[in-house]
Amino acid sequence: MGKPILLHCGDDVRWNHELYGRLKDTFEIKRSYSTPRDEFKQPLQDQTFGDFFAIFRPFFQTGGEMIAWDSELMFVQTDLPLLSDLLPPSCKIYASACAGFDWVDVERLAQRGIVYCNSAAACTESVADAAIYLIINTFRHFSHSALAARSLDVDKFREAQMSFMEVTMNPAGHTLGIIGLGRIGQRIARKASLVFPMNVIYNDVSRLPQTVEDESGAKFYENLDDMLAMADCVVVATPFGGSKVLDADKISKMKQGSRLVNIARGKLIDEDALVEALESGQIQSAALDVHFDEPKVNPKLAAMENVELLSHNAGASIDSQNGFEGMSINNILSFYETGKALTPVNLQHFEKDGQ
Repeated sequence: MGKPILLHCGDDVRWNHELYGRLKDTFEIKRSYSTPRDEFKQPLQDQTFGDFFAIFRPFFQTGGEMIAWDSELMFVQTDLPLLSDLLPPSCKIYASACAGFDWVDVERLAQRGIVYCNSAAACTESVADAAIYLIINTFRHFSHSALAARSLDVDKFREAQMSFMEVTMNPAGHTLGIIGLGRIGQRIARKASLVFPMNVIYNDVSRLPQTVEDESGAKFYENLDDMLAMADCVVVATPFGGSKVLDADKISKMKQGSRLVNIARGKLIDEDALVEALESGQIQSAALDVHFDEPKVNPKLAAMENVELLSHNAGASIDSQNGFEGMSINNILSFYETGKALTPVNLQHFEKDGQ
């Protein structure tokens, strides 16, 4: 018997060469470089890659065929009522170097018996740092000041210099509300409660253990509306589950003059409702790393001086990418050696489907 096959999609590894050597010792590596979807589907249909055990994607912007990994890349439509598998029955794990998984149908993968693993923990520090920057900006409007200075326009400089003392405040002593107290949410809470300090409250699908709350300095609110009414600044830090977490109704429940930060996914927020709330003054300022129609940015938000916008950079650091790559490799090695992955995200779908 030869080595099991691993399908390596996209670019070469960049940092974890020694760890990748363990993959090569354990698996026969077959490569699929960055190719269009149809060019990727054909060798799957022809079984060119063989009966591979694992799929490995070392960088979240590589592969070409990856966006989106959906039924089209798992099945081929035939004239018959049944779908013919594109992925071999031997495939048991897919590990990708990225945090979010809204681009991949993890439930469908579970139906195929494939565990999907992300690497979100690797970017915790980078995203939390970015969230702190964005929180500060919603209170102090530094990006507006920076743009005024860079304009080389004396009048804009003076306007920013003189007006800010009337509209900006220190974060210290204010209440920070976090939607989703996962690893990133906990790190944001910890930093905010220690650095400023701020009073931290949170809402999640269930209350976290008391030890986590104590370490994060966060108080649980079971009802999201109650939390929104109390928070001077709201940070969205929850995975995208298929629907908006802040639609027009929820935004209307936010405290008058509060602030909003999104470092999760753009589709979690109704941007039209956010624009209306900013225009009315209900929300004083906002800061978004992610956007509803990314990479397109809402032009109304882009025109507002009290809104900071980034290009989905919160998790983008060498530290994060190194960690993404390494965690993906370790997920595959752990699953192969022990039957358990380190960071699976679709096990609940196995249970639902009785697998």
